[in-house]
Amino acid sequence: MIALFDLDGTLTDPKIGITRSVQYALERLGRPVPDTDALTWMIGPPLIAGFTKLLGGPEDAPEAVRLYRERFGEIGLFENEVYAGIPALLDELKEQGIRLVVATSKPHVYARRIVAHFGLLDSFAAVYGSELDNRNADKRDLIRHIMDLEGFDPGTAVMIGDREHDAIGARANGLPAIGVTWGYGSREELLEAGVVRLVDAPADLAAPVLELTAPKPVRAARA
Repeated sequence: MIALFDLDGTLTDPKIGITRSVQYALERLGRPVPDTDALTWMIGPPLIAGFTKLLGGPEDAPEAVRLYRERFGEIGLFENEVYAGIPALLDELKEQGIRLVVATSKPHVYARRIVAHFGLLDSFAAVYGSELDNRNADKRDLIRHIMDLEGFDPGTAVMIGDREHDAIGARANGLPAIGVTWGYGSREELLEAGVVRLVDAPADLAAPVLELTAPKPVRAARA
């Protein structure tokens, strides 16, 4: 039984660090710099895809990512906070025997530092993320990669996240997805992407996780 947790918008609120780092990249590129509230849609999708959309094409996106990481890797990753109720939720799931892993599009070198910084590392069996060259930034690829390494049965696993990418990645790999509404995706976005549950608070998340990861009874073959 295994639960895959998205990081940004699910375990922690990264708004300040991400949006200010996007602003930093845009400023260095000489592009218009929107307010932070106008950049929250950048939280969740793969960074290269977000900058490609933001800049109106792929030409400057790799340089934007480099500039973003210039600030994020030193400052932005700690401009972040754990959502209330998350530590207690993780403790409860671990006590129930659920294997917990982080599954984020963020590069794992950053994700592990963030999880450790906020004292959550002991809660997780592993922290998985993308590579700096953007491999596994797509949640479909990332979850497939985790399945190959962890060797789990998708019938006893669940993906938990706040954006459509989490649900799309889960469905592509045969996992159910739970959408959480305290992050940056709308209820409509999550439902359209195919989540099987919507949860409005961390305190309400344990029950559906336990339900969806429970081993399913094997039906006897008819004679």
